[in-house]
Amino acid sequence: MSNQGNLDRLDKRDIQAIFKASPFISTLNLEVLEINYESQEITVRMPQSTTTGRKAGTMQFHGGPLAAFIDIVGDFAIGMMIGGGVPTMNLRIDYLKPAVGDAVIGNARIRRRGRTTCVIDIDVCNEEGALVAIGRGTYVPIKG
Repeated sequence: MSNQGNLDRLDKRDIQAIFKASPFISTLNLEVLEINYESQEITVRMPQSTTTGRKAGTMQFHGGPLAAFIDIVGDFAIGMMIGGGVPTMNLRIDYLKPAVGDAVIGNARIRRRGRTTCVIDIDVCNEEGALVAIGRGTYVPIKG
C-alpha cells in the first residue's frame, strides 16, 4: 500500500488489484486513470464490452452497469483514503443522456467526509467529455 502520509491509503496499483480480485468488478475491466489525495478525487475508465451494452450493435451502455460503475468509483473515492472498499448506504443516479461509445470515464470526489458517513459526487462522461450521468453516494467510512 502507498505510504503518502497515511499508511492506509491505496495507490493505483492497490486499487487495480482489488478490482481484479473481485468476481463482479473484474468483469467490468475498470482502469484507474488518476488518484489525487489532496483533492480527494479518483478517475476511472470503464470500456464498452459485450456485458455492458444495452443493445447489440448500438455501442450504448446499459444503465445497470453504469449504476454499478458509479457506485464503485464513489466507493473508492473514500476507499483510497482509508485503505479499502467501504459499505454503501445510499446511491442516487440521474442519467442525463445515452452513454454511447468505446468507454465512459467516472470522476468521484468527496464532498463531505465525516466520522460516520461520507458524501461522494460522481460524474460520468463519454470519452469526448460529454456528461452522461451523475451520481451521489453516501458511504460508511469503514473498511468493509
